Amino acid sequence: MALRITRALGALFLCLGLILALDLRGALAKDKASVALSHYIMGVFYEDLGNVDKAIEEYKQALKADEGASIIHLNLASTYIKKNNLLKAVEESEAAVRLDPESVEPHAILALLYTTQNKPEAAAKEYEVALKNASALHPKNIDIYKSLGAIYIEQRKYLEAEGMFKLAVGLAPDDAESHFYLASIYNELKDSRLAEKEANKAIELKPDYHQALNFLGYLWVDQNRNLDKGGALIQRALALEPVNGAYVDSLGWYYFRKGKLKEALVELEKAIALYENPEIYQHLGDVYSKSGDLTKANLNWQKSKELGKNQ
Repeated sequence: MALRITRALGALFLCLGLILALDLRGALAKDKASVALSHYIMGVFYEDLGNVDKAIEEYKQALKADEGASIIHLNLASTYIKKNNLLKAVEESEAAVRLDPESVEPHAILALLYTTQNKPEAAAKEYEVALKNASALHPKNIDIYKSLGAIYIEQRKYLEAEGMFKLAVGLAPDDAESHFYLASIYNELKDSRLAEKEANKAIELKPDYHQALNFLGYLWVDQNRNLDKGGALIQRALALEPVNGAYVDSLGWYYFRKGKLKEALVELEKAIALYENPEIYQHLGDVYSKSGDLTKANLNWQKSKELGKNQ
């Protein structure tokens, strides 16, 4: 793994950051601060030259003079990542976080490292903190709120997610994606009226938004209302994404609602070949049951249950 720490203004910017950190803390004598800065600068230059081992040596020397500078720990973490020593990278990133908990970058890097260690919950927690800190620094950046909202959706914290996407919509009312995510959230919260309203708004703002087209079309079809309008929206989504298994499933379910069982089976079998999903097997089971083939119906319902357990 070779993850490079992004530097907004290069080595000079990072050196300036260290100078400011040392100056603000005022915990060290000037000579120690000077020693730390000298080794830090050399570490940055060696790292930029690709001499990772020498960079590690210099950063370690810098920490001997000033073990409380989070930026040195952060840079040391970056060099360990380049050496593929992820345990040491985590150790240094955690030190940076402890020393500067309100920063963004250490939390973000730690989240990536936890992801590589297959620690999704710890990674999500660090991403969440990183984004919260970023929102304090850049309160008008809607991408931060959207990213945080997406994390909350992944964690099934739908009320928190709603709050983030409402903030995004408040700052950018014409952002179609935020309206679509709100529609998804309201669907999870069983508020069909608001889900429909937000999906319609997303489509109004972006007529070729195939996710929103399929979402609203399927919402109507699943509720067995506005069937023709729903079918038309699903067809529009499929015209844009013809091999999307979820959209083909929506079309199959539309045919089922219309009583066209043969057409439904064709589309649902096609959908399962594209996207093996418990809901599609459930739909297939329902169609076979309606067609009078209980053996195949039970087979597909069983597959739906088995797949659902593993998700």
